[in-house]
Amino acid sequence: MGHREDLLEGAKKCLAEKGFVRTTARDIVSASGTNLASIGYHYGSKDALLTQAFIALIEEWGEGRQAGLEGAEGSLERHRALWDGVVAEHTAAGPVWAASLEVALSRDQKPELKSMLAASQLEGRRGLVSMMTGTPEEQLTDRDERTLGAVYQALLNGLMIQWLFDPSAAPSGEEFTEGLRRLAEGITGAPRTAG
Repeated sequence: MGHREDLLEGAKKCLAEKGFVRTTARDIVSASGTNLASIGYHYGSKDALLTQAFIALIEEWGEGRQAGLEGAEGSLERHRALWDGVVAEHTAAGPVWAASLEVALSRDQKPELKSMLAASQLEGRRGLVSMMTGTPEEQLTDRDERTLGAVYQALLNGLMIQWLFDPSAAPSGEEFTEGLRRLAEGITGAPRTAG
């Protein structure tokens, strides 16, 4: 690996251990075995590097989740597999989700990161829709992204926030899926089923 890749790996490690706000450039240099000048040369700034690292961590998380999904695309079983996986990994993924909250809350203090984060959010929506429906990302429309993608993203973020704040009161994957089923029945007027 070159300095660019070493920096990215070091920044990912720092994000998981210290979060976005507490990570310093020196922390990244120490974790990556590189030097301070490398950060500016390869990424422009520490914050830009941390943003790239954050995006890479989220992409890795999504790839790992997609590999373990069961059930037909769009089915209740597929939803339960996703939410069960999210809940099962909450301890390991917790630092990444905490970093995502830090990034979201610092967007106004760091305006140069806003466009990078906005682009990654749209990519994340597309990835979630593709994962859950089986539709290749290149076939998804902007409307798919802005409707179904936004809902999946809100569900994912909301579930993780519940686990970050109070794991003892957070729902299981089965409970979360049951809530979604009941919500869908209420919206569509479908007859209530046992479960």
